[in-house]
Amino acid sequence: MIVKRTFLFLLLLFISKAVISQNPIIQTNYTADPAPMVYNDKLYLYTSHDEDESTWFTMNDWRLYTTEDMVNWTDHGPILAYDDFDWAKQNAWAPQAIQRDGKFYMYVPITDRDGKNGIGVAVANSPYGPFIDPLGKPLISNSNADIDPSVIIDDDGQAYLFWGNPVCYYVKLNEDMISLKGQISQIPNTIEAFGKREGEKDDRRPTTYEEGPWVYKRNNTYYLFFAAGPLPEHIGYSTSKNITGPYKYRGVVMPQQGGSFTNHPGIVDFKGNTYFFYHNAALPGGSGFTRSVAVEELIFNKDGSIQTMEMTDGITESLGTLNPYVKNEAETIAWSEGIKSKESSLVGNFIVATRNNAYSMLREVDFRADGASEFTARLGTTHNGNVSMEIRLDALDGKLIGSLEVPLTGGSDRWELVTTTVDKVTGVHDLYFIFKGKAPSEILYFDYWSFSK
Repeated sequence: MIVKRTFLFLLLLFISKAVISQNPIIQTNYTADPAPMVYNDKLYLYTSHDEDESTWFTMNDWRLYTTEDMVNWTDHGPILAYDDFDWAKQNAWAPQAIQRDGKFYMYVPITDRDGKNGIGVAVANSPYGPFIDPLGKPLISNSNADIDPSVIIDDDGQAYLFWGNPVCYYVKLNEDMISLKGQISQIPNTIEAFGKREGEKDDRRPTTYEEGPWVYKRNNTYYLFFAAGPLPEHIGYSTSKNITGPYKYRGVVMPQQGGSFTNHPGIVDFKGNTYFFYHNAALPGGSGFTRSVAVEELIFNKDGSIQTMEMTDGITESLGTLNPYVKNEAETIAWSEGIKSKESSLVGNFIVATRNNAYSMLREVDFRADGASEFTARLGTTHNGNVSMEIRLDALDGKLIGSLEVPLTGGSDRWELVTTTVDKVTGVHDLYFIFKGKAPSEILYFDYWSFSK
C-alpha cells in the first residue's frame, strides 16, 4: 500500500509539473537574446524578435515584456526597430537596456547602409519608450565584431559597455551614456580567461568565448557570462575582482541544449532571487533562427561559483497574485497555445486565437473571499456565429464558470465589450480562456478583460 501511494504521489507530482510548465516564457512570438532590467519592482525583459518561418537571422525590431511575479508576462509589442535609426540598413540583433537618472538607454547592434556592423544607442524617458536615436550615427563602429552589447553601471557610478564576437571588447561610457570615455579595450582572449576551446580549430577562436557577453556583479565579484563555442553554443562564465579583469574561467553555466545552435545569457536580481534568461528552440516551428526566451533561477554555491543548470519547465512558483478586478490586458499570459500577439493603432497590443481550442492561461488569480460573479471582455471576430470563449479554473478541462458568444465586429479594428455572468468564484486559481470556432484561422481577437463582484 505504501509503495502504491508513493507511486501515485509521484505521478500526480509529474502531472502537476507538466501542467504548470512556464518555459519558453513567451509563446505568442519567437523571441531571442533576453535582456532583463529591474525598475520600480517590475522586471522589464527586452528581446530581439525572430520573424516567423525565418531561415536566417531575420530580425527587424526589439520587443518588451514585463512581469511582477515571474509567471504572468505582459507583451508590450515592438518598442524599437532598426529602421528607427536613419543610418541603419538591417538587423535588429541582441539588445540591452539600462536606467540612469530617470532616463532609459537601449544599446542595439545594427548593420549600417555600408554593410558594416555597429552598436547604436536609443534614449527614452520611460522604459516603454518611445526610444529616440540621439546621435544619428553608431555609438560603436569599430569592426564587424560589433554585436551583442552589454552595459553595466558599477557601484562608483562608472558605466561600461561590453560587446563582441569573436573577442570581448569594452569601453567606459561618459555619464551621459551616449559617448565614450577613453579608448576601446579588449579582455585578453586567453585560455586563462575563457577556457580552452575543444574540437574546432580556428586561430581567431582559441578559447570558448564566442559572443554575447553579460556582466553581473555579486559580493564584489564580477561575473562575465558569455555564449561559448564551439557550435552549438553553451553558456560559460569567468570571474574577476576588477570589472576590466584579469578574468579567470570558471566553467559551464548551461550545457549545449535546446535545439538552437546559439544561446544568449541575461542575468538579473529580482525580489530576492537571481534569474538566468536564455533562449532555445522549444516552441513549435522552433529552430536556430526561430528561437524562444526561457528563464531559470540561478543558484550560487557558498564559494561564489555557479551550479550548472539544465533547461527545465521554468519558474513554477509565482512571486505574487494577479488582481482580476482591474483591467487586465489579454496579452498578459502565463502560458498559451494557438495564440499570436499583434498590434494596431486603435487598441495597441492584442491577441489572436489562430485555431479551435486555442487558449491562454494566467497563474495565481486572486478572486478573494467575497468572489466574482460577472465577467467583461473586449472582443471581436470576422466570423458569423459559432465563435465563443470559455472561462475555466485550474485546468483546460477544469470547472467551467462561464462562457460567452463573440460578436461579429468585422475586423481587428472593430471591437465590442461583452459581459456575462459567471458562477461565483472565490480564492486563488489559475484562469483559462479557451477559444472555440470552426474558422480556419484568426478565430477571434481579444483585447482586455476584468471580473466584477
